[in-house]
Amino acid sequence: MKKFFGAALIAASLATGALAEGVTHRVAIHVDENDPKVMNMALNNVANLTKHYESQGDTVMVEVVAYGPGLNMFVAGKSPVEDRISTMSLEIENLTFAACGNTHRNMSKKAGKEITLIDEAGLVPSGVVRLIELQENDYSYIRP
Repeated sequence: MKKFFGAALIAASLATGALAEGVTHRVAIHVDENDPKVMNMALNNVANLTKHYESQGDTVMVEVVAYGPGLNMFVAGKSPVEDRISTMSLEIENLTFAACGNTHRNMSKKAGKEITLIDEAGLVPSGVVRLIELQENDYSYIRP
């Protein structure tokens, strides 16, 4: 029975192209905690899934979205993973970082000055809305 199921699964995958090379995978990774362990786990996820899929000849598009306390991941001079993000953005094609505009505005207001984000992070109006948009565009959702 196991052999039949396995063969059927492989046949179905071949029919849909799931095992064919050249597949594009889209992944949204959500960070909303100001915890270096969570931030590093998110970046580990990026590195591991990119390595896995690229070894199969597939393309991977990854967007890390941070909001709330997680926005500290992208605050210049404060982020515990700033250097790692800089390196990864140079090494991994199709990797982007989205910073929540709502959180950024609130953090800046509370600080009494504009909070500077790392160059790699692009500002989006809302982190939550961005995650919804990505999922509506066939991105898989990961929360470390």
